[in-house]
Order: sequence, then structure tokens, then C-alpha cells
Amino acid sequence: MRPTKAELEAARDRVIPDVLPEDGGTLRVLFSGINPGLYSGATGRHFARPGNRFWPALHRSGFTDRLLDPSEQDLLPSYGLGITNLAHRTTARADELTAEELREGGRRLAALVERHRPSYLAVAGVTAYRTAFGRPRAQIGAQDDTFGRARVWVLPNPSGLNASWSLDRMVAEFTRLREAADTLRDR
Repeated sequence: MRPTKAELEAARDRVIPDVLPEDGGTLRVLFSGINPGLYSGATGRHFARPGNRFWPALHRSGFTDRLLDPSEQDLLPSYGLGITNLAHRTTARADELTAEELREGGRRLAALVERHRPSYLAVAGVTAYRTAFGRPRAQIGAQDDTFGRARVWVLPNPSGLNASWSLDRMVAEFTRLREAADTLRDR
């Protein structure tokens, strides 16, 4: 059931809990969105808005054996995957966040990576990554940065509003990340 306009507005500033394995569980890739949108805030699910391409890209790239619905996000740890956000505050648009909120989110994300020790941290949104981590020239793809032992990969923002990235191009980038994560796992 789709949230009503009133439910969407009431979701402003809500926080959606991270999806993480239990302490000590395997975490191949920790995906970080920018922040939850109102639709996600209203449903309590990451990347929940119809038209968001995260879930199709995750499946088509081989991270999952079937297309998961956002309501099945709690299955991700069984695939060695997790989800968090740079900023927890739910907004209608990512540009409602301040640069300081993104930088603070970067510091919190670094601590989360230290605790859960993923092989890869994958940030979905290059502009937010640049701001959060002070990397103004960062591009989509593997980064030279690391957080502890975690390698960093920047993915395109999967929002349906990101018209410069088709689903096929997005899947290709998710596939590159999956292949890199598989290479580490196979060592």
C-alpha cells in the first residue's frame, strides 16, 4: 500500500534503522545511501520508492539470486550485505541536507565500518561522497580511499531522478563492485 500525502509529510526527519549482520557476521559490502527519502521514511524501508533502481541493480548484478522487495531488506545480511545512510534524517530531497550533516555522516560511517569490517563500503551518490569525505574530484568506481581494511567504491545514485544513469549502466557498475568483492572473498 502506497503512503498517503499526509503519511509522506509525517515521515519527515524519521530515521530508518541500518540493516546489518549480527556483530561478528560476514559483511562483504556495506551499501550507504545519501539519506532516506520521505517514501522510505513512511515505509521504514531503504530505497523503497517505486522507480528507485537499487533493488533491481542489486539483483541484476548478481548480488542476490532474485529481485528482493524493499520489505525483504532484512534478508540482505544472509547475502553478506548491509545498508546504511550518510545522513539518517529523512527528507524530500537530498539537497535539503547540509554539508556538515554529510561530513558528520562520513565520520559516523567510518566508525560503523570499523565496527562491522565490510570488505567494501559502497556509497551510492558521488556528490554526497565528495562532500562527506572531502574528495572533490572523486568519480564513480573504485576509490583509492580505505576505511581500515574496507575498500571504497562509489556507485551512482539509484534514485529514479538520476536520469544520467540508465538501469543498464547502473547494473554494469554494481557488477564491477560485485566482481571485486567476489575476488576478495575467493582469496
